[in-house]
Amino acid sequence: MSQQAKGPRRNYVGPRFQPLRRAVKVPVWADLGIRLGLALGLVFMVVMIHWWDREGLVDNLDGHVTFLDVVYFTMISITTTGFGDIAPISDRARLVEAVIVTPIRFAVLFIFVGAAYDFVIRRSWEKWRMARIQERLRDHIVVLGFGISGSEAVHELIERGTDPSCIVVMDPSAERLAEAEALGCNVIEADATRDENLNAVRIAEAATVLVSAGRDDSSILIVLTVRHLAPRVPISVVVRAADNELLARQAGADNVINPVRFTGLLLAGSAQGTHIADYMADLASYGGRVQLVERPVAPEEVGQPIDNLAGGGRGLRVYRGDEACGYWECGPLQAGDVIVEIRPTLNGD
Repeated sequence: MSQQAKGPRRNYVGPRFQPLRRAVKVPVWADLGIRLGLALGLVFMVVMIHWWDREGLVDNLDGHVTFLDVVYFTMISITTTGFGDIAPISDRARLVEAVIVTPIRFAVLFIFVGAAYDFVIRRSWEKWRMARIQERLRDHIVVLGFGISGSEAVHELIERGTDPSCIVVMDPSAERLAEAEALGCNVIEADATRDENLNAVRIAEAATVLVSAGRDDSSILIVLTVRHLAPRVPISVVVRAADNELLARQAGADNVINPVRFTGLLLAGSAQGTHIADYMADLASYGGRVQLVERPVAPEEVGQPIDNLAGGGRGLRVYRGDEACGYWECGPLQAGDVIVEIRPTLNGD
């Protein structure tokens, strides 16, 4: 896939961040409409009260109080302007102003002050705060694509103890991001094939990147872009066609997951035994009784056999440089080895 097919690249030249989005319970325009409707409703109530008690008002200009005069008096009264051309003269009118109109005046004032706070001060502060968080992102997990595979991955990460605030989800669909927002993840509505969007989530500072765009060509294109911007960050990608697995690895993916192939393994396992498929699914899920863990060898384990691990797990495989060794052939553990071991989970017996 050529750069021309992808479109012109934009070089990242500075800390240009697209702020992460946070879920709101009520849309902005709906919230503004509710506030304005409530304020107008209170103003209309005061107009009706003044019109009902217009006999207690006096117009110092012509001595006659019309409906327009009532509307005018209501507005200057609520806004505390007070020109003195219309004024309450009866005891009842003054009591209405003190007991009814004054609390409504404060309520309308608070509504508009609250709206100004929400739409100007608080939202500006929240945008600035999220931008600061975004600039400080380090060792986070970036999930590019929140379809079926991406959402399941995020749920599993959270089940395994990952803090949702350390997960950044990027997807072009606002509807898909709603679930990630509800889980507490940082989300950004953007195209993961664009350099500036990936730089916005500090892709080069991520601990790992999970790619699941829903289409193999899109996923491979995203892997190419991520690898260009973050040469050392581990990348895992989901592809569904077997002939695209090699392309994904050539694009720079460290791990290529084929859900169709995994499903076939489960089916084949079920054909050979009633419990094999169940155990394989058990290994893959945190909710099972056992789990696979990959970790570097501990200093106290160097020189020890793989069946004598410090954490009490059972060693299955050792990665030594570019070589993968089974537990039956790896020999004593060496410094720099990476161990894959099986451990009981908290749900295990």
